[in-house]
Amino acid sequence: MTLTLLTVSCGDSTPPRLPVPLEDGGVLWTDCSPEGVAEDCSQGEACLFVESYNRHLCVQACDAQAACAHPDAVCCEGAGGNFCVPSGTCEAPAPDAGAEEDAGETGEPDSGVSEDAGSSDDDGGTTGEDDAGTEPDAGTEPDAGTEPDAGTEPDAGTDVDAGTDAGTDVDAGTDAGTQPDAGSDVDEDAGTDAGTDGGFTNIRVMASNLSSGRYQSYDPGHGIRLIKGVDPDIVLMQEFNYGNNSTSSVSTLVDQIAPGFYWSRETGAQIPNGVISRWPILESGQWPDPRVSNRDFAWARIDIPGPRKLWVVSVHLLTSSASNRNAEAQAIVSQVRSQVPANDYLIIGGDLNTDNFNESCFATFRQVVTTAGPHPVDHNGSTGTNRNRNKPYDQILADEDMRRFQQPVVIGSSTFPNGLVLDSRTYRPLSEIAPVQSGDSTAENMQHMGVVKDFLVPAF
Repeated sequence: MTLTLLTVSCGDSTPPRLPVPLEDGGVLWTDCSPEGVAEDCSQGEACLFVESYNRHLCVQACDAQAACAHPDAVCCEGAGGNFCVPSGTCEAPAPDAGAEEDAGETGEPDSGVSEDAGSSDDDGGTTGEDDAGTEPDAGTEPDAGTEPDAGTEPDAGTDVDAGTDAGTDVDAGTDAGTQPDAGSDVDEDAGTDAGTDGGFTNIRVMASNLSSGRYQSYDPGHGIRLIKGVDPDIVLMQEFNYGNNSTSSVSTLVDQIAPGFYWSRETGAQIPNGVISRWPILESGQWPDPRVSNRDFAWARIDIPGPRKLWVVSVHLLTSSASNRNAEAQAIVSQVRSQVPANDYLIIGGDLNTDNFNESCFATFRQVVTTAGPHPVDHNGSTGTNRNRNKPYDQILADEDMRRFQQPVVIGSSTFPNGLVLDSRTYRPLSEIAPVQSGDSTAENMQHMGVVKDFLVPAF
């Protein structure tokens, strides 16, 4: 039972200023007098009428090309200039004008190890976007991984090339290139030369659980813009749903991000993982997830410039418990050790759903990739990648051989020495990552931020 108390004041007394509450229980904006009493607002603020709240609020001036400092504010054009106002109250066209977001989903979260915890809220639980009640295409249409666009030759995920070192107990990339792969003749696509400089190739990798549509899809376009805005060479995709999930639908999604890129996508999954790549995907497949039934771990072997190939594993771990996530990590490590040649590069990345960097799964992953910081951050120095920016959900973890070639992510005038956590609410100026819009990272069903790392890899 909820008891609500109302206080009523009579007479000519002035009512106290009331803070406008935020969803998380905090406050930011305060009431002000329409007569413009100087004491109402702080320096740099103006008293404006916000129609959605039907009241006058003190709002901070802002740069139209930059995000507001507070994650629950957007820079909106108003009378007399641009001001930071509560998200969703901007009187100008919405940042994602034309997108038809679903108002949200209902459904009971699945209990047990087969639940999906991928679209979790920031407290680690499900958000009503649980997969038990969703109705995406669960693999009935041809899978993108089995019929990729021209040049991709994935297999079913069980037969790796003759160079597989079965049972090796070393890091998949610790051998520093003394045994180049036999397939060293690289058939580069048109985009390869653009990233190659003096015998080195810059490889930008992005972890992307950026679905914001109904049934955890990329249809509304927020995630598409976020990926396109940072121009990655390889994208580790989670919740890789689009349209009716047919090959043509997924190809349409990929072409919106980067026309002509190769892609693979796991089969028979409700919220599939997958890979998008500038360079040809030589093989691809999926390794079983021992703790969930609606997705597996999607891997791809990519023909990057140079004699060594790059293996990437796109993962989406459970939110249910740290022990389940560690069991999933153990399964991945076991597959890496038996399938990935020691002289190839390796990256494991995606949505780990981890609450902190001390979780046991990081120690497990450390057997084949590096997990130590410093970690990617946003413009404000935050490493959190969940919606509330307080948990390190999403990661890109490279083996030692690949990690030693990591370099700062440079976009326009911005430099991120250890990699970027992409949040449209904090990135400034947004013009550097066009077509990203300020509201993309706070779209209704968006639960994660993208993560970007760059590697300057020798092409010899």
